[in-house]
Amino acid sequence: MLSRRQALKQITAFAALVAGGLTLVKRKKPSETDFPVRLLGPTLAAGHRLRSGDKFPEPSATRKAQVVIVGGGIAGLSAAWRLKKKGATDFHILELEPEIGGNSRSGRNSVSRYPWGAHYVTLLSEEASIARELLSELGIITSHRGEATTYNEYDLCHAPHERLYIARKWQEGLVPKIGTSAEDTEQTNEFFRHVEEMRFKKGRDQKPVFAIPLEFSSRDPELLKLDQITIADYMWARGWNSQALHWYVNYCCRDDYGTPHTQTSAWAGLHYFSSRRSQSEGAAGTSVITWPEGNGRIVDGLESLIQDPNQDPNHERIHRGQMAIRVQNVKSGVEVDALDTKTGLVTRWQAQAVIVASPRFIAARLGPELTDQQSVFLKDLSYSPWVVANITLKSLPVNNRPNPGAPLSWDNVIYQNDSLGYVVANHQDTKIHSGETVWTYYRPLDALSPAEAREEAIKRQPSEWREIILADLGVAHPDLTELITSMDVWVWGHAMIRPTPGFIWGETRRAMQKPLGKIHFAHSDMSGLSLFEEANFHGARAADEVISHGLT
Repeated sequence: MLSRRQALKQITAFAALVAGGLTLVKRKKPSETDFPVRLLGPTLAAGHRLRSGDKFPEPSATRKAQVVIVGGGIAGLSAAWRLKKKGATDFHILELEPEIGGNSRSGRNSVSRYPWGAHYVTLLSEEASIARELLSELGIITSHRGEATTYNEYDLCHAPHERLYIARKWQEGLVPKIGTSAEDTEQTNEFFRHVEEMRFKKGRDQKPVFAIPLEFSSRDPELLKLDQITIADYMWARGWNSQALHWYVNYCCRDDYGTPHTQTSAWAGLHYFSSRRSQSEGAAGTSVITWPEGNGRIVDGLESLIQDPNQDPNHERIHRGQMAIRVQNVKSGVEVDALDTKTGLVTRWQAQAVIVASPRFIAARLGPELTDQQSVFLKDLSYSPWVVANITLKSLPVNNRPNPGAPLSWDNVIYQNDSLGYVVANHQDTKIHSGETVWTYYRPLDALSPAEAREEAIKRQPSEWREIILADLGVAHPDLTELITSMDVWVWGHAMIRPTPGFIWGETRRAMQKPLGKIHFAHSDMSGLSLFEEANFHGARAADEVISHGLT
């Protein structure tokens, strides 16, 4: 067995590759491999005006509503859906961006729809009753009996599901097998026996150790101590020093949290593996539900449930391009001032209650009252920056190597790569193996501190991103450049909350749950895990709070 010192040297070496800087490589001249590259992303200019404390115009119009929701991501849309189900239909959503969905938004071109962020949902555990109710309304869940749930077979990820490029060959599955030692295999098996045992373990309060939504998890103090250390240190303490196993756990943390396993809470790291106890008829518990547009499918579904089909189009419930610039409790309820990003005009909304469903670093800028309350949270909040690219290919790469291994899958990962590989957006299309295709590339920018990585990413030009992405994917696909017809790159400066040690079960997250007068809060920030089920739960919870506090 490797000593800790020897293994640490190996892991340090591969970590430099996995989380390395954004190094450019010399490739063919652009004229030889020319294709358009567009740099896209959230609306930065308006948001930065809020950050810099610009003076905005006084309101030129006033509108009234029972409830105003700030933010049209999954949490805000879920709050609206829940309000409507409870009979509170006089609500309005203010969304800064031209499109709703937050990091679940999607795009499309002539080949396929594709995600710009979240792209799947795991099969739901019993605790996720609100999410199950929503997916049932959308026809994604077709039945639920006892603990068994049946999903629409067209929404379940089609085979083959995933593969890993390692030692110049594709293997089925993402746990490294090719080139690993007997010791690697034993440690990996021991790790999976451990997380399987934790999956069904309960704390002294008889609650599951890990649950989704995490509010249903055990509060056993001994178990909550896992939040004080990193998952990497937890593995070291148990004697798991296999480089292959550490790579895999590191990949999983980067994939779900945008954070290396050396910076991820052990509670969050184990939650990734042990929180899902789904039982589905016709699908393995490890299956996922996915669509070409990723979780944009749920965004579209929520929008259709929120809108009234007979509603006057001039009285929409969702208002795009509207940036909340001030939220304040007043004697009569709450006031929200919103800037129209096209006209520059400000509307004052007078409401009985407000649900702020934006990330907390934005909420902290919505006026003195919120700044005073939220500023104490900011020192403990950390967000991972990401880059996502949708790459259109005129045809699939031809693998000329003898015995190339596993075939093209939905999820395609490259061992010891800075990126997380790519998802085939139109994998669910039965015609995927012929003609054009779209690949969605993912890369968390975790080599530097989030602030440094964010600053560096925003400065990069489309041509630089082009070379970075080609270098990452070129490891497995050297002929990729000649097949690309276009590349769209999206930089997320604050893609998701980071579950660093001490945050999930610390005082800050508990304090974030509390409303401020008639101002309520809903976002996956409030869980510390950027998951669909968490955002959906907090949106519904905030709606229930508003109703329980009384609407007239």
